Amino acid sequence: MKKNNIQRIITLWVAPLLLVVSISAQSPDTRKSSSTRQAAIGLMKLNSPRLAVDTTMNASQMAAWRGEMSDAMRKLMKHPEKETAAPRKIGEAQREGYRIERWQSYPLPGATVNFYVLIPDGVSAEKPARGGVLCIPGFGQTKELVAGEKEGVYDLSAGADTTVHQGSMARHFVKTGLVAVAVDNPSFGELSDNGVADYLNTSRILLEEDWSYLGLASWQDKVILDWLKRQPYLDKEKIIVSGFSLGTEPLMVLGLLDNDIFAFVYNDFLCRTRERIFVVDKPDENGKRPFPNSIEHLIPGFLKEFDFPDIVAALAPRPLICTEGGLDRDFGIVQTAYMKSGAPEAFTYHHYQKYENPENRKMLNATELPGNLNPKEYFDLTNVDSPRHYFKTEHIMPWLEIVLGDDDD
Repeated sequence: MKKNNIQRIITLWVAPLLLVVSISAQSPDTRKSSSTRQAAIGLMKLNSPRLAVDTTMNASQMAAWRGEMSDAMRKLMKHPEKETAAPRKIGEAQREGYRIERWQSYPLPGATVNFYVLIPDGVSAEKPARGGVLCIPGFGQTKELVAGEKEGVYDLSAGADTTVHQGSMARHFVKTGLVAVAVDNPSFGELSDNGVADYLNTSRILLEEDWSYLGLASWQDKVILDWLKRQPYLDKEKIIVSGFSLGTEPLMVLGLLDNDIFAFVYNDFLCRTRERIFVVDKPDENGKRPFPNSIEHLIPGFLKEFDFPDIVAALAPRPLICTEGGLDRDFGIVQTAYMKSGAPEAFTYHHYQKYENPENRKMLNATELPGNLNPKEYFDLTNVDSPRHYFKTEHIMPWLEIVLGDDDD
């Protein structure tokens, strides 16, 4: 029999067998579920974050990794490259122990973003403040709350709010001798649309424009932060960014993009966002699973690059305080990064009071939490006492004095 005929016979017999083997090998995976959601989750699990922190890195490798993190964040945020017009002061008023100024910034063509600057009495270019702090509020909060002003009164005419709110972080900071800046998040407060917080609509439009809510928020804050760094009446070496809840997201962006920032106040619990998506998936009585994140948190490609603990770890070696706990597992990652960066003492963290005692909190060290959780079960497992979510002055103010040091030094 000719050689070519032998090869044809082998091909006719072997090829179908190979096809059967191939289908059989694929069948267990492809037939697991017909749920598109499960397929999407499977895809996300395949795409582990490219820049997830490697705790075995040495100091030089960690420095190079931080550079890669910064480059990736810059690409994701897509900040405009054009210079903006300089902010302009449009009003001021005297308060007890400090002066409050109202300023306008112009981050985008046709857009005005107002902010407040609180300046301690006696501060000037000749006698500068001990530093400055950019205060970024949480979801639904306003710069008026943060500055201790009357809600809905933007021209400073109504006087300071007589109630000192826990969330009035700028007023807390100015009382310590810092220049404090209070901003709005996009679509809230003075940036709302006809008085309506239209963040969902805004986020959708921004995504259609290949941008994101966080890209815009961090850009607005960056324009104001760059302005603050140029002011002659404060110590430019002591610029702090303080974020509460939603405000921790622009904080993380600014932290990776701006090496001039001296220190960070991270007032929220620390979690792995990817893991939260995977495990908070218990269906309700109608079979509907919890929605993992609302649209203002979405940045295409973000979780393919890194997760929150990676970003927080990349803030090393600059001083950082986290105030509302999470899993010790994740704080261990951050602690290692600070140790490898030569500044283990620069990182401080606290748990909610309910979980401050190690005997009262979950010490989970697994790669992933167990699945099939509802939001409350997730918070319980990650040591989060959500009703006690507030700006933790009891931790932040003592830490601040240690970080800033003695003014006479």
